[in-house]
Amino acid sequence: MRDQHQWREVNRRNRDWLRPWEATIPPPPPGGPVTHRPTYRQMVRHLRAEAHAGRMLPFVIEYQGRLAGQLTVAGITWGSMCSAHVGYWVDEAVAGRGVMPTAVALAVDHCFRAVGLHRVEVCIRPENLPSRRVVEKLGFREEGLRPRYLHIDGAWRDHLVYALTAEEVPEGLLQRWHESRPGTPQK
Repeated sequence: MRDQHQWREVNRRNRDWLRPWEATIPPPPPGGPVTHRPTYRQMVRHLRAEAHAGRMLPFVIEYQGRLAGQLTVAGITWGSMCSAHVGYWVDEAVAGRGVMPTAVALAVDHCFRAVGLHRVEVCIRPENLPSRRVVEKLGFREEGLRPRYLHIDGAWRDHLVYALTAEEVPEGLLQRWHESRPGTPQK
């Protein structure tokens, strides 16, 4: 809850930049209940409950000591699947500085090494070139198209599916990311 002021400020400042990529609530069926976007408190309560139930890992992204975005590992499924999907957003002011690929790499390494997941997916609108570039830099595989997958910016939108399994990054995704960047010291 202590991040509320910073989160609201960053989210408000980035509203227009994020709008084409953020999930929206579809219209209710005829006679169905109207659902509204959750308040910050409701969002935090939901994230905490899902994390406590083992279905989600919510993270705040910081850059130079300031809140710069959010990353959520959600849809955690156990049993024969051991899988999850990652969603994220970043402050436009720090986009292009390697913040999001680093955050995704850290989260995926945590999922594979500490949590014990086998597969992680990221679903991205085909038009979202910066977000696609994040997963491509990290070596996620493009697996195909999910037509009308999520309600985004007022309509059902297609998404490309990118995935990675633990076997594909035995050295860790963060190490792969660091090794792919020019001028990064190698271990």
